[in-house]
Amino acid sequence: MTTKIIGIGSYVPETVVTNKDLMKFLDTDDDWIKERTGICERRVSKDKGTCEMAAEAAKRAIEDAGIDPAEIDLIILATSSGDRAFPAGAMDVQAAIGAVNAVGFDITAACSGFIFGLHIANGFFASGLYKTALIIGAETLSKVVDWTDRGTCILFGDGAGAAVVRASETGIIKTLMGSDGTKGWTLECQARNLGNCLNGVKPELGFMKMDGKEVFKFAVRKVPEIVAKILEDAQMDPDEIKYFVLHQANLRILEAASKRLGIPMEKIPVNIERYGNTSAASIPILLDEMKRDGKLETGDKLVLAGFGAGMTWGATLLEW
Repeated sequence: MTTKIIGIGSYVPETVVTNKDLMKFLDTDDDWIKERTGICERRVSKDKGTCEMAAEAAKRAIEDAGIDPAEIDLIILATSSGDRAFPAGAMDVQAAIGAVNAVGFDITAACSGFIFGLHIANGFFASGLYKTALIIGAETLSKVVDWTDRGTCILFGDGAGAAVVRASETGIIKTLMGSDGTKGWTLECQARNLGNCLNGVKPELGFMKMDGKEVFKFAVRKVPEIVAKILEDAQMDPDEIKYFVLHQANLRILEAASKRLGIPMEKIPVNIERYGNTSAASIPILLDEMKRDGKLETGDKLVLAGFGAGMTWGATLLEW
């Protein structure tokens, strides 16, 4: 028994922030951003938090799947920008969609989160514990970036993507994930620091910090590596794969993966120019767009792959 995606949905905020908008308060320009990242604009939420966006994406995925929310056994919300420290955002989603029979929890694997969620659900299905799950990637990264730091704020956007998955005879063929904690310093965001009645320190929150060069070097090596690994494990050739759906972090990383793997860019869908890096939401948002554009057909072989803070990485080879 494996895991099949039976419904997909996404939500992005209405407000568009273009590179030219950033030029009004940031020392940068449109050409500089596009040349280095491929990003032209991103979505920024004015009023909806991570959980509300996650719930909206979930509702659309459930509608696409044509199921009753009561059929959902498991809700996994992947996010690095939750609305609260606790309870889990998955609880808000459960209440909003009426998934009365589900158990839910959050995971934090940054941009690899959606892939990790699929991996976890696949394990539950293989064990026979559950048969229907909702996997969500949702981020409100606009609240954790420093909007005076052009090295980070130009890259990220807000949004949510969700998939309804079900135990099936077809679907996921292979999945892998990994992490390297020694590289955690390259991309991080400080939660509340240690402040309490003993040290007299007032707890404060931090902004996202990133060593862009180190993250880029890691990504251009790791993404081709895990794609090649999962194909090798499945004994499949790249020509058998219709699309390589890669985390939308930077257009230059996608182009580097294309070159190193010998895969034409036509097989690597791209939407980063409109949304920026939406972290755990990027892959499901892209999948939803691909389905709505008629690019996905039953039986298509896809490789999903991403990397994120941690450093983490994951890949899934599946049949649509």
